[in-house]
Amino acid sequence: MGQHQHTHTEVDWAEMAAHLEAEAELFSPLYARAAAWLAERRPDPGLVVDAGSGPGVVTGVLADAFPGARIVAADGSGPLLERARDRAGRHGYADRFGTLAADLPDGLDGLEYPADLLWASRSVHHLGDQRAALAGFAAHLAPGGTLAVLEGGLPARYLPRDLGFGRPGLQERLDAVQAEWFGAMRAALPGAVEVAEDWPGLLSAVGLRDTTSRTFLLDLPAPLPDEARAFVVTVFRRLRESFAPSLDATDLSTLDRLLDPDDGASLYRRPDVFVLTAHTLHVARARP
Repeated sequence: MGQHQHTHTEVDWAEMAAHLEAEAELFSPLYARAAAWLAERRPDPGLVVDAGSGPGVVTGVLADAFPGARIVAADGSGPLLERARDRAGRHGYADRFGTLAADLPDGLDGLEYPADLLWASRSVHHLGDQRAALAGFAAHLAPGGTLAVLEGGLPARYLPRDLGFGRPGLQERLDAVQAEWFGAMRAALPGAVEVAEDWPGLLSAVGLRDTTSRTFLLDLPAPLPDEARAFVVTVFRRLRESFAPSLDATDLSTLDRLLDPDDGASLYRRPDVFVLTAHTLHVARARP
């Protein structure tokens, strides 16, 4: 899933499709390293399921990492699954690709076979009872199958702490606003249950074993290529639109300068824009 950039708590994933694709494509080197690490641990899965696949960018990364596997993209959004199907056709793995219209985790009951590898990338935190969701995922693993959950890591950074105008530390303050939104989003989910987000502990609690975690870095230094710079502009535009009521006048003015293409200090022109973040992958296995 993408950045958390809405003040309301219901996310329109179809409306966000283009942004989700742009983010996943930009972050693909991170996902590819994670998938390669998984491939070393689980080299020849017969069925790989991407639970909460969105538009299928990461599904394609998994298809590349596991060229002998059948790949299924499972998601509750029909428009996003259509994008995933189109991508599979364009990238040459449509002959071993399928989709499943599925609200997680119960919708996975529609799988024809249990999964040898079930991947859930930043989708579990959108389910009210996260432990129950993990138990549901685990129930759809083949004997000895692997559950890989990408959750947590570090907030993304795009700019230096001091921009040369406004108050230093803008991104830290935006993080705090996003954290408040995230808490409200979680609390509003159907069946929301508060739980300590100890992902290895949660995986063990639902009966999986051999839990381990590894964090993967995305480091795109300045100067950014055009597509990465355009993505950063979109991130900050969404932040400005979504969180304006929670920001003071100084920070709003700073965001307006950053988003003004005619300003020499804007995101469009400044040479110091970068992308730096880290995502953590938690992995566990079902009993043989």
